[in-house]
Amino acid sequence: MSASDTPDIRRHMERLAAEGVDVVRVVYPDLIGTDRARDVLLDHLPSACDHGLAFCRAVYHTSPQGDVAAVAGGLDAGLPDVTVRPDLSTLAVLPWEPGVAACLGEVTDPATGAPAPESPRDLLRTVLARATEQGLRPVVGPELEYFLLEPAPGTPTGWRRSPETTGSVYTAGLRADPDNHLLRTLRHLRDLGLGVITGNHEFDGGQYEINLTHSAALDAADRAFRFKAAVKELARQEGNMATFMAKPFGDAGGSGFHLHLSCNDAEDRNAFDDPAGSYGLSATARHAVAGILAHAPALAALANPTVNSYKRFGPDTLAPWLIDWGLDNRSAMVRIPPERGSGARLEVRLGDASANPYLLIAGTIAAALLGVQAGEEPSAPLEGYGYDTSRSTLLPQTLSAALDALEADTALTEVLGKAFTTSFLTYKRDELARFGRHVTDWEFTEYAYHL
Repeated sequence: MSASDTPDIRRHMERLAAEGVDVVRVVYPDLIGTDRARDVLLDHLPSACDHGLAFCRAVYHTSPQGDVAAVAGGLDAGLPDVTVRPDLSTLAVLPWEPGVAACLGEVTDPATGAPAPESPRDLLRTVLARATEQGLRPVVGPELEYFLLEPAPGTPTGWRRSPETTGSVYTAGLRADPDNHLLRTLRHLRDLGLGVITGNHEFDGGQYEINLTHSAALDAADRAFRFKAAVKELARQEGNMATFMAKPFGDAGGSGFHLHLSCNDAEDRNAFDDPAGSYGLSATARHAVAGILAHAPALAALANPTVNSYKRFGPDTLAPWLIDWGLDNRSAMVRIPPERGSGARLEVRLGDASANPYLLIAGTIAAALLGVQAGEEPSAPLEGYGYDTSRSTLLPQTLSAALDALEADTALTEVLGKAFTTSFLTYKRDELARFGRHVTDWEFTEYAYHL
């Protein structure tokens, strides 16, 4: 029986047609978490499900500027295909684009039928399978910040913060958001079914934070990926730009991507809670903390994946640049919120908003699982305000150092897989090489007149 004959696909097509939908956008994440997609006319959806959509595998190796890195399996292999099939269980009508529904795509190698080695969604599935073997089901709540920019012709970048109002920290309403960007965005994201729950103006002018509800890790990653794509699309629709770049402005703080992580056990109880345990945490939770701390230098490569990411770090930034943990302490890399019972969890504050949700979540869970396997206790929790290098170890301070740490962490890369790790390291080192050849405005200002 072909896909076109299956009742499931016919039901989806009938429902979409009844809602006025005639196009299905099939979307999947590349290595850096950017959405790649193709629009499929509704009549051709059965064929897309049957045969899949052909994409060049090297799209995983293509930079934001369109350069293709020399990753094995791409250029060297003659630019072969991957096959992308619609995951109809993820179909959702786009509230802001009439006649269009979107769904995630499943990416496979047409020669083997196996998942594509660089597929971030399948990497997370692999890590979650490891968690299942240990009787744990990770639950994740994502928190993401971003800047809204408006056109500013004649300025060096062509963009400025929208608005540039300062001092409206953790507010809502027209004082910090005179155009009501946040309300419109929240309502569209709600209607898309992404599980958004709250939003507010953040610390700096034009900066916003929107929180998503917690759910099983793969679902949380799917929603975070679609959230980032939707926020950018909505801003573009209004002639603006939303950026999840780690630190777009030198005179402002950066944007974070915090993860609230817990695990349920086989009986669906919170495996991180133990009223009799140290700090009210179970041994599993404490071992997970120890694992995240132990593998933090390597994890930084996934959590802080750009050259720009490391400009977000520094004293008094509330961006963690030391490897530490604390009880309800926002200056620590891993914060333990005060809730216990069903709310017991870790808040991993390492990530910045440029991180690929699938890779950040996969890497964090992998590090936590290694900690559970090792069974070691973490060091004493941080007390008071952090950022004291005499008390805690420094994280990598450049992307190059983080990539070296990832390559050296054989325990973590074994969980992530050799094929993925090699592709990621090659892609990111190509990015570093291109940056190293680029002459910046700072260099010209600093040197040209005097030297």
